Amino acid sequence: MNEIKITEPSENVDVHLSSGQTLRGKRGTSIEDFVKRLDNNASAPIVAAIVNGDLREMHYKIERESTLKPVRTNTADGARIYRRSLTFLLEAAFQQLFHTGELTIDHSVGSGGYYCQVRGREMLSAEELEMLSKRMQAEVKRDADFIREEIPLKEAIQHFEALGHTDKIALLAHRKKDYLTMYRLGDHMDYHHGYMVPSTGYLKWFDLQESKGGFVLRFPRRHAPKELLPMGDYPQLLSAFRRYGDWMTKLGIDNAGALNEAIVDGRAQEIVLVSEALHEMHIASVARQIAKNRDKLRLILIAGPSSSGKTTFSRRLTVQLLARGISPFPLELDNYFVDRAKTPRDEHGELDFEVIEALNLPLLAEHLQKLASGERVQLPRYNFKSGVSEKGEEIQLREGQLIILEGIHGMNPRLIPDILRDQAFRIYISALTQLNLDRHNRVSTTDTRLIRRIVRDARERGYTAQETISRWESVRRGEKRHIFPYQENADIMFNSALAYELAALKPFAEPLLRQVPHGTSEYVEAKRLLAFLEWFLILDPDLVPENSLAKEFLGGSVLKNFKWWQGK
Repeated sequence: MNEIKITEPSENVDVHLSSGQTLRGKRGTSIEDFVKRLDNNASAPIVAAIVNGDLREMHYKIERESTLKPVRTNTADGARIYRRSLTFLLEAAFQQLFHTGELTIDHSVGSGGYYCQVRGREMLSAEELEMLSKRMQAEVKRDADFIREEIPLKEAIQHFEALGHTDKIALLAHRKKDYLTMYRLGDHMDYHHGYMVPSTGYLKWFDLQESKGGFVLRFPRRHAPKELLPMGDYPQLLSAFRRYGDWMTKLGIDNAGALNEAIVDGRAQEIVLVSEALHEMHIASVARQIAKNRDKLRLILIAGPSSSGKTTFSRRLTVQLLARGISPFPLELDNYFVDRAKTPRDEHGELDFEVIEALNLPLLAEHLQKLASGERVQLPRYNFKSGVSEKGEEIQLREGQLIILEGIHGMNPRLIPDILRDQAFRIYISALTQLNLDRHNRVSTTDTRLIRRIVRDARERGYTAQETISRWESVRRGEKRHIFPYQENADIMFNSALAYELAALKPFAEPLLRQVPHGTSEYVEAKRLLAFLEWFLILDPDLVPENSLAKEFLGGSVLKNFKWWQGK
């Protein structure tokens, strides 16, 4: 029989790593000191850890026996921590060098970076940008600590009042907690939504590069965490971001605090109506362009990442086209999957339905050409249960009738035959969010789409938030491979973001996120999203019109069962 006796606590604690190893150190030792024993010169540095199921910063002290999983910069959480810390370093260096002007972190760019602007003074010259970069590099070499402080909320507001940061004051006005976590580097102190690295020495990989109207803070992508990829050219995407950002500024709701103030002031319905009017105006403009070129066009191709609102957009576009006497035919790309036995497999040996080779491209090309020529066609119908292509309906288009083809490969030149390439109008759609928390805390377009998907999946498919989050990484991987590389092939980009949507989604998303069990890998992400949604006041979902793109996710869309095709 084991003898059990009372004893004094050991001065050491064991930390059990996800690799199966165990580290032993003095009680109260920081995560940073523990993980120094690991190979932190690997391809992806460690910048945080998940301790006993919770994400923790490197300075967190371990007081009891724990499990620990290192978080590296090649993970979503690690990349966010690195980029957030780099933004803070940029802020501090900017404040040291320039005593006028306001630095704003606007939006992301595809090759790894944030587009930044300076307001209240002339744009930074090439010499000034170089000076700013050198100051940041000097701070990295100095390896200065980021000091984390929890201060009373009242003091934080006074700090931002002294700086004249009205956007941050408005954001904090409705904060429920009576304290705020601030970070300090030298004389610079700011709030950042989320964790940081412990010191500037972690931030070795960055660059500043001029861009139209501002500059780009460049950082590594997750798959190459110690490299800066060549800057791509994304004129249409950047234009879409800036157009929406300019409109938000004119409306006076270019940050979450301003949106909250509008809700409190009773202007929620106004924000909804104007946001919807902007969407309708843009959709009408797209329909007008198509109608203007209808004699040359045979195809309308629509593509975009998950939860961008493609379905509702295509139906609202159809309504606008019908009003102009154009009745398009919706061709379902999913019916052109090859038989499951011929479906390609990914690097893990799993069936990969997202690669373009999963489609019967020769059959699709044949049908598109015949339909465009007015011939009668026997469409396929893919049986998702048996994994076999079967015979579908026979159709024949009227003279001059357009085909709408919606799918992830819509911008890929391989999707349609060369003979129809000049007869296609390509539309790329995504939620290019420009409603940031404040000038330094971005709202990720990916987060907006994930929250949309969590709410829709729960209602339409019965998925838990945990299930949706667990699939999200795979979804994102597919987007990066099959959608984003071709987005600039679009003739037009439609921004499906709505200024008010996070406030409307909040009461649906929060209960779902709270059900994610602690200790699961999805819990860390659910906790992060809950903390993010705390910044938004609730907007009554009943204010959202029935034909709104937001209704695709909130539920109750009048367009859900909208059918317009009358074949012959």
